[in-house]
Amino acid sequence: MPSSKPCRGSGNGSDFSVAVSNSDSNSLPGLSDISDRDRVWDVHKAESDIISGHYRGSDFDKYSERVNTCANLLDFRLIPDNKKGYRLKLASARFCHVRTCQICVWRRSLMFKARAYKTLPQIIGDYPTARFLFLTLTVKNCQIHELRDYLAWMNKGFSRLIRLKAFPAIGYLKTVEVTLGRDGRSAHPHFHCLLMVAPSYFGKNYIRKDEWVTMWRNSLRVDYNPILDVQALKSNDSLVGLLAEIIKYQTKPSTMIFGNREWFLEYTHNFTALGQYHLVECSKNTLES
Repeated sequence: MPSSKPCRGSGNGSDFSVAVSNSDSNSLPGLSDISDRDRVWDVHKAESDIISGHYRGSDFDKYSERVNTCANLLDFRLIPDNKKGYRLKLASARFCHVRTCQICVWRRSLMFKARAYKTLPQIIGDYPTARFLFLTLTVKNCQIHELRDYLAWMNKGFSRLIRLKAFPAIGYLKTVEVTLGRDGRSAHPHFHCLLMVAPSYFGKNYIRKDEWVTMWRNSLRVDYNPILDVQALKSNDSLVGLLAEIIKYQTKPSTMIFGNREWFLEYTHNFTALGQYHLVECSKNTLES
């Protein structure tokens, strides 16, 4: 049985910690050389190296070194695994906590996902007949320097939307995604929402897509019909997969990381102080924002 604490070079072959490097300059082996299932660390480290380069010499130069050294040294211990006998589990590491660092974004999503997976069965237990909708709300693209004001305006619109008498959700999870516009200059902010509704929604209280568009348009107070998408989950069996997909919107790197440096720096200025997740309590069991 492995020790509950990492200890170097003591005991039998399973009772030790493994130090690996996420830095090309370190003489220690890379994580993917030891554990193929943990190759994701190397992937996110490569993404963060690009981000560090974007920050170098900019107004965010202080972020460059922090991101560059994030998780450079990872300390793992072996723990029992039902399928493989043993597997590596992270024991210690130093993270930079820079909002755009892809390693830290990924780690935050894992923690939120763990809380969600733990709480979800309890929520379903409190509301066994509830159904779920996946709602995507968009607006016209904005210039990247307008992003902070645009997101504040969208959040006000969403607050008006959920206060409407017709809004059907008992509770919801809302995440924010911002992608690079197709023109390579603008920003495309949008919300992904998981709504829990009563079974009666699919009867007399059903809301057609064009009605959703009108509700969102009026809530935004705009003179155009914003694009949105709404889909009903056929069963709660697909809920866990969808929840993982919604949270993944926060972690997947896009062309904004690998493309225009100035766009990314302005994105950092506008987005770093804003929240990623917004969940409203739908029972005594809830998740933190």
